[in-house]
Amino acid sequence: MTTSHRSGSDPDPETVLAAGLRSPESSLRLRAALQAGIRADPRDADRLIERCRTEQDFFVRDMLTWALTRLPSESTVPRLVGELDSHVPQARSQALHTLSKIGDRRAWPAVASHVHDADLDVSRSAWRAAVVLVPAGDVAWLAAQLVRELGRGDQDTQLSLSRALLALGEPALSLVETATRNRTPAVRAHALATQRLFEDPEMAFAFALEEATRISLLGPHGAPGTGLSGTTDALPGADREPGTDGRSGVSPPAAEPC
Repeated sequence: MTTSHRSGSDPDPETVLAAGLRSPESSLRLRAALQAGIRADPRDADRLIERCRTEQDFFVRDMLTWALTRLPSESTVPRLVGELDSHVPQARSQALHTLSKIGDRRAWPAVASHVHDADLDVSRSAWRAAVVLVPAGDVAWLAAQLVRELGRGDQDTQLSLSRALLALGEPALSLVETATRNRTPAVRAHALATQRLFEDPEMAFAFALEEATRISLLGPHGAPGTGLSGTTDALPGADREPGTDGRSGVSPPAAEPC
């Protein structure tokens, strides 16, 4: 049996990856990430995650995520969870996105802690990741947390939240219906638009939001001041910890070790 060895003139794959990811050419960074995914060497995890923090090209970031999903979760999930403590918003956002693609529920407690992140892009990534990773016993808790985010951000951000609420199904619908009577017009309009999407998922969100904004301000018949019947600023379950059912003495499940 013969054993092949890399000759002294052959470039070291890790050195090639490092140089490729530092290239000013996005096509070369893309190729480097692709090759890392094909090679699937766990030793590349740190370098790939490091590049995720600063990469500006969407397609390269997407390839970096794909390369990380090709590695054993034991080598990626703990590192990605660690990235959630970064002061760099893109590091947190990209880590959340990658965790959603890996789908390892050991990351759920860390992901859940970012659904109210101060950075909108991070929050959007957390909403999507949370919907993917949430255990069945925490769906109601997550729905209550996401409803608290209604009215936040621009139209794209609000659409992301509405889609996340739709994905949670019935536990979210009842809370959305309650939020349609919120005191804040932006919250009320977003809740109404989300309710419309529950009724007709194919409806264009921009149209639903525009119509809901009109209704929340003027009422269904265009009469000022009729858009609000009762107020519901506090939502049931919103102050509960994940993993509890709202009763005293029930603690959240311990996170599985990464």
